[in-house]
Amino acid sequence: MSTPNTTQDLFDTSVTFAGMGLGDNVVKGLTDAGFEHPTDIQAQLIPAILAGKDVIGQARTGTGKTAAFGLPIFHMADPNVQMQGLVLTPTRELATQVAAELDALGKHTPIRTSCIIGGESMRAQQKSVERGGHIIVGTPGRVMDLHGRRQIHFDNIKWIVLDEVDRMLDIGFREDIKKILRSVRGEHQTVFVSATIDRAIESLARSFMKDDAEKITTVSGSLTVSMVDQKYLPVEPWDKRSLLLHMLRHEKPDTTVVFCKTKATVHKITKYLQQKDISAREIHGDLQQRKRTQVMDAMRAGDLDVLIASDLAARGLDVEHITHVINYDLPDDPEVYVHRIGRTARVGRRGTAWSFVTPDQGQLLTEIEKIAGAMIDKLDYPKFKPGPVPEDIRDDRAAERRRAEAPARTLESRVTGGIDVSGYSEDELKAMFPDGNIPKNLPKKGLGGKFRTRRG
Repeated sequence: MSTPNTTQDLFDTSVTFAGMGLGDNVVKGLTDAGFEHPTDIQAQLIPAILAGKDVIGQARTGTGKTAAFGLPIFHMADPNVQMQGLVLTPTRELATQVAAELDALGKHTPIRTSCIIGGESMRAQQKSVERGGHIIVGTPGRVMDLHGRRQIHFDNIKWIVLDEVDRMLDIGFREDIKKILRSVRGEHQTVFVSATIDRAIESLARSFMKDDAEKITTVSGSLTVSMVDQKYLPVEPWDKRSLLLHMLRHEKPDTTVVFCKTKATVHKITKYLQQKDISAREIHGDLQQRKRTQVMDAMRAGDLDVLIASDLAARGLDVEHITHVINYDLPDDPEVYVHRIGRTARVGRRGTAWSFVTPDQGQLLTEIEKIAGAMIDKLDYPKFKPGPVPEDIRDDRAAERRRAEAPARTLESRVTGGIDVSGYSEDELKAMFPDGNIPKNLPKKGLGGKFRTRRG
């Protein structure tokens, strides 16, 4: 795995978006983002979808698959008809990122996207559909839930997209997907896209498609990966906050987005940085729309240096001058990683992504590298001095060592009922025996039913 040195081999320079038959308002969004030529998967997938074909598209993450299916839908969708497109993803985080990308791509069109995912307000999602909702992006469970409550319907569906189809047709999602697809009665196109599609998944996918469905496979590298300088920093969990502050103070990145897993972490890190005189604001699912708008306006105006965000609140982060992305927490879904780092390197500029990796996340980093198709180099950072191990962690480790080193109970002790407490700390013994009396022997055998009754 290696990162391409140039981006020329990622684009089909023989054609332009304007020359592919896309409307002017669709092309304008691409021009704003600095794109004139499509990537290989876009050059092949867009004409096939415009022609009305069912399509299976296979290409690396970061090659623009979202645009490949989104652009022709924006071009063909009727602005007067709700719920024409349905895009299903395996995770809430990925649904949010895909919806955000579609928001940016379609910002000059009258077509609007609604994100339907679990863990967020159903009422707010229903209102989003009522305000536009031409394209619904969501997870199978929440989509089925709202459909069952008759808050959304499939009567007008013309396009169904399964993003990461290999995971969507995994045994865990398969029955939900079957129910949703069977609920779509009208004539429609089916588009399945993924980075990996084996024969079994392709065979299963084709069972939901027209007989003449076309498979398109490209092998070009990832545009996102080629434009972003990626590094990881090994760090203990308790040092992450200090490392973040150190890097923001000493590296002085311009406009930075810091991604965290949870709302609680977003809030905690934002408060910590603000107390250290860092110009930081937060954006998460509980933030009122008015405050969210204020934060985004400040970021677009260049008045905000650091934005701390959760994946589920990342919609609308279409800001051209983001120079750095910091993964304070690695995402559990490797696909989300590529979408995160794609927040930088906009309008043809290069970007930088730093990821904090704890000792137990080596395998997750490897999975991310596989998806990204590139090795992520370690960033040695001798300027940062790790802090001491917290006392509770020290105690836990010491207890583990004692238990591991404690001699096994002898056969004699098991037979005679002796109790071995040598592997426990004083605090643990106090918790086990609050009165301080540690029994010398195991309890006597149970009565075993050998007791006398009055009748005996």
